[in-house]
Amino acid sequence: MYYQAEEAAGVLRKRIEMLGVPVDCLDWPTTLGIVETELGASGPPRAVVAVNPEKVIRAQRDPRLLAALRSSALLVPDGIGVVLASRLLGLGRMERVPGSELMPRICEIAARRGVGIYLFGAAPEVNEKAAAVLRERYPRLQVAGRHHGYVAEVDMERIVADINASCAAILFLALGSPRQELWMGRYLARLNVRLCQGVGGTFDVIAGTVKRAPRAFIELHLEWLYRLLRNPRRLLRQTALPMFAIRVLSAWVTRTAQP
Repeated sequence: MYYQAEEAAGVLRKRIEMLGVPVDCLDWPTTLGIVETELGASGPPRAVVAVNPEKVIRAQRDPRLLAALRSSALLVPDGIGVVLASRLLGLGRMERVPGSELMPRICEIAARRGVGIYLFGAAPEVNEKAAAVLRERYPRLQVAGRHHGYVAEVDMERIVADINASCAAILFLALGSPRQELWMGRYLARLNVRLCQGVGGTFDVIAGTVKRAPRAFIELHLEWLYRLLRNPRRLLRQTALPMFAIRVLSAWVTRTAQP
């Protein structure tokens, strides 16, 4: 079922409910256009969150995560399962916008516009390496501040103050899901940034401590399989994929059975 999403940076797009969980019908040009104009806008910080089948299943049973998704300004379709399910259920057409690819694109925009970024999350050495790689990759990029993700809740006020003191326009939050979404729900309104993107393990990819799937896997939309083959311990997490498929097929059967 469609409902009209809030207008984001002057760009209208559809937000749909997939199995009771919201996601935006986006493609790359629309997503990047919203990012560009949001950086020049005013108002409260805007959350950018990736939605994939695993997150859909988790949000169905976690009211806090679902609330965090509903309050986000931009819900990018990160997983191919979400894209295919949207088409199968007749909800709308969208393009996969992987969060791990969106972060570098946002860094390109930040470097061109001369605005600072803040990196919060991951292990200390990964955070440091990711910052170094980004500075090398985008010489004009301003890494205004950074901090690893091993922070006790009692010290979070200090992190919030440091982010604001950095005057960064963009916060990249690499705390893993659902921790990063819940963190946004609690602290984002108190920040002076324009955009906050939850990036999961992207710092590790940028730092080179975790390898992305080979291009062939990416083009065939089988990154999930590559990660599973590299790390069989992910099997428990990947049980969300067949569960998602079953629920989508059930919704499709119900839809097609209606007169």
